[in-house]
Amino acid sequence: MKTVLLVEDDPINARVFSKILVKRGGLAVKHTENVEEVMQIAQAKQADIILMDVSLSHSVYQGKAVDGIKITQMLKADPQTATLPIILVTAHAMEGDRESFLKQSGADGYISKPVVDHQFFVDQIMALLPD
Repeated sequence: MKTVLLVEDDPINARVFSKILVKRGGLAVKHTENVEEVMQIAQAKQADIILMDVSLSHSVYQGKAVDGIKITQMLKADPQTATLPIILVTAHAMEGDRESFLKQSGADGYISKPVVDHQFFVDQIMALLPD
């Protein structure tokens, strides 16, 4: 069974996404917004894909506030975790944001909130899952 690591600071979004991924995708879900935990899970290869919230309001790493873009940059810069697919998830879905966020972060995909089409949401994640 493939595992999705959900990096999300909104407990309601986390619950909704988890339910969709488990029920429609048949995926296992881990959830945390603790950056150290994210790094450990990624480095230990305990997730097959990461769904990364862009604006994490409480996330701190090594004493500095970090957002999903920064965490994605750190994961993509580390040879151990560089190939792990990361999909940014954000409510900031203005014209041009998608390209800007993908370019800045090096992420593999982008999903805007709110997620309305649950099947499309799962399909986008499945498409990036390694075999």
